Order: sequence, then structure tokens, then C-alpha cells
Amino acid sequence: MRGASTALSIEAGDRAASVHFGRGLVMALVGVSLLACLSLASLVLGVRPIAVSTVVDALLAYDDGLVDHIVIIDYRLPRTLLALLCGSAFGVSGALIQAVTRNPLADPGIVGVNAGAAFSVTLAIGLFGFHSIDAYLWFALVGAVLVTLAVYGLGMAGRGGPAPVRLVLAGVALSAVLGGIGSSITLINPQAFDTMRQWSIGSVAGRDLAVVTATAPFIGIGLLIALMSARALNAVALGEDLARSLGASLVRVRILTLVAVTLLAGAATAAVGPIGFIGLMVPHVVRWFTGPDQRLILPMTAIYAPVLLLAADIAGRLVLYPGELEAGVVTAFLGAPVLIVLARRKQAGGL
Repeated sequence: MRGASTALSIEAGDRAASVHFGRGLVMALVGVSLLACLSLASLVLGVRPIAVSTVVDALLAYDDGLVDHIVIIDYRLPRTLLALLCGSAFGVSGALIQAVTRNPLADPGIVGVNAGAAFSVTLAIGLFGFHSIDAYLWFALVGAVLVTLAVYGLGMAGRGGPAPVRLVLAGVALSAVLGGIGSSITLINPQAFDTMRQWSIGSVAGRDLAVVTATAPFIGIGLLIALMSARALNAVALGEDLARSLGASLVRVRILTLVAVTLLAGAATAAVGPIGFIGLMVPHVVRWFTGPDQRLILPMTAIYAPVLLLAADIAGRLVLYPGELEAGVVTAFLGAPVLIVLARRKQAGGL
């Protein structure tokens, strides 16, 4: 009887896994289709609407004597590529933090990772005069890792290890402190404040292809590390004792996660500013369809997070036409109610 029961359990588990993978494949196809449509819309829509045929001509046969081609290649193409890269980075870093801390309220903005990167960039620009992303990108990475370590250390203080509520409170507190100090620095140096105004809100506008090429390697490596850690994160979700019994090295998983989150959140924040809530919302939405398997959650988040950022950027161009609303403001409007709903749920204590 016991053998038959075990066989039935295994068969049921296999069926559930096949259902989730089948659903994940459909989600991936839908997500890629959405990305393609939104990317085209990002190149077409704006203060100066441009025909699809002109976009194709600019991509295939660029002519620097045509204004529409200049708008597409020099302004909208970098903006679209950054939304794709940084959307994936913010989303996957949030999914990683939620998985390794077993805290559904965690994301790079809430636990202070974005604030650490932003504060370091503020120091680089305001105090040291570094205005090239090649220079202040390294400051962002260092700031991200230091604040991550500080938040995790504060969250571990007291009994019971890193409790979700303590991690969130530590992240919010450090974000407030660093944000206040950073604001003081920018007010002391008005020139730095003017340079950082759009960046500090969170925007993919106003960047060139040099920003894309500078950040793409870091984000690419971070995404690769994240996907390689997916199986181990599944074991961590079962609890530390069971994870150890399954052969998972908790120290190795946490180090890899820290490296991935630092590369993803640090590089993305350096490129487009501290855009929040993407890493909070998207993993939750994805989890509704994929279940708790990180092998599905991470790649699906990498697809759907840039869908959200692209949609927010396009909506920002249209809602105040002919002006613009920054993407960071749009995601905040969407993310704040989601955070309130998640915080009120009884299940918000863990994953």
C-alpha cells in the first residue's frame, strides 16, 4: 500500500510539473509576443509619431540626414533596449531576493539595494565629479552590495534569523537615511542636482547606446548566474534543514544570489535610476501561473518585467502628451497599491 501511495504521489507530482511547464511555455510565447509589440510601439510612439515603415528603414538603412532616422536610432532605440535590459534586471533581482529570503515583500527597492546603488552614484557625481556611466557604474555596484549586506545583517539581528518584517524595516530605514543624505549632497551641488534630476526619478529616456553597451555585460552575467541558481533556490524554499539534507549549499546559494542581485540591481540603477516595484510585482504575477518552481519563475520574470517597464514608459509618453511622465513614477503608481495588498495578506510572512 505504501509503495502504491508513493507511486501515486510521484505520478501526481509529475503531472503537476508537466502542467506548470506547459503553462510556462504558453506564457513565454505570449510574453515574447508582447515584448515584440511593445518594442515596436516604443520606437513608433512619442512626441513625434513615426510610421512603422520608417522605423524599418532606419534600422536597416540608417541615414543621418533624415530627422526621423536620428530620432529612432539616437533616442528611441537606446531607450527601448534599456527598458528591455533594466526591466529584466529589476524583475529577476526581486525574484532572487524573494526566493533566498523567503520574503514575498522583498524587492531591490524595498530592501534598500536600489537606494545603496543610487546613493553611491550620487557620491560619484556630486562629490567626485564622475559623469560617465563607465565611472559611476562601479560605485553603483559597490553601493548595492554594501547595503544588501547591511540589510541582511540587520534582518538577522535578534531571534529566529532573518525575519521578513525585519528585512523590510531595515531596508526602508536605510533607504530613508541614504535618500536624505543623497538629497543633501545634490542640494549643496546644484550642477550635480540638475544632472541627476531625471535619473533620480527613474527614467529610460535621455540615454544613448553607450549606456546600453556599458551595462549589458553586467546584466547579462547577472541573469546567467540567476538562472544557474534556480534549482538550488527550489531547495532553499523548503527550509534550511531540508535544503541541507538535499545537498544544497546555503552559503554558496546566498553568495551567488548576492553577486547576481548586485550585478543586476546595481547596473540597472546606474543606467536608469532607482525604478522601484518591478521586482515586487512581476514575480508575484508570474508565480500565480507557474507555481513555486524557480526554474520557471526566473525566466518568466526576465520576460515579463521588461513588458511592465516598456508599458510604463510608453504610457508615460502618452498620458501627458506632448509632455512625458517618467517610467519610475508610473511604476510607483502601480506598485504602491500592490504592496499594500500583499502586506495585508496573511500569507505575506513567507513563500
